[in-house]
Amino acid sequence: MGLQDLAYAAYKRRLRKQLDGKPMPQHVGMVMDGNRRWARGQGHANPSIGHRYGALHVEKALGWCESVGVQHVTVFVCSTENLVKRPEAEVAYLMQVTEDIVAQQLGRPGGRWQVHVAGMLDLLPDSTARALKEAVEATEDVVTGNHITLAIGYGGRQEVVEAVRSLLESEAAAGNDLDGLAAKLTAADLSNHLYTTGQPDPDLIIRTSGEQRMSNFLLWQSAHSELYFCDAYWPAFREIDFLRALRAYTARRTAA
Repeated sequence: MGLQDLAYAAYKRRLRKQLDGKPMPQHVGMVMDGNRRWARGQGHANPSIGHRYGALHVEKALGWCESVGVQHVTVFVCSTENLVKRPEAEVAYLMQVTEDIVAQQLGRPGGRWQVHVAGMLDLLPDSTARALKEAVEATEDVVTGNHITLAIGYGGRQEVVEAVRSLLESEAAAGNDLDGLAAKLTAADLSNHLYTTGQPDPDLIIRTSGEQRMSNFLLWQSAHSELYFCDAYWPAFREIDFLRALRAYTARRTAA
């Protein structure tokens, strides 16, 4: 082990010690940004290969989460805007990566994370939607209490629109009128129709690559989330970066 590795290990132990006894987030959201920029910086001719490195990095990040007791993680894989605005070849590559790596790694038998999906699967290629559904089904019986939600074909505004539509349809099916719904409507009513119903809202949302915006990610659920922005591109996001995010979270919560 070289001097740099020793220094890294020592700093990681120091960060972990600083977190001892501190309140950890129950749910962490991750905006995995910067894959293509990372690939360009590494000299790859096809920057889309960064999506593959980014997908491979998810499982490592889940290990970090599990080591500190974070049992709910939501990762932003692909937005509805990405599906429409990005070049067709890039979207096709990302969907193939999702099928080959994310679904297979997380959906394999004996895994430690129960898989959930948030988004409009109808917008995805049939093969991608099928792979995700199979990952969900394969992990239904996971008993660790760990939950990973893949936000793919996802948009926060669209989710709220779909939740309103679902709520109206369920009220109509029950024979209730809209005036009655308007009189009794609560935030909980709408939350029960979101993609993430039954899951806790994120306590902490981490975005990599230095961008400081939400980009339509978990807009309803993040009303009270702490936000942390990291300059590292997602494939270069290290465990010490994750621990620093947790340190910032605990400092804010302790000071509140």
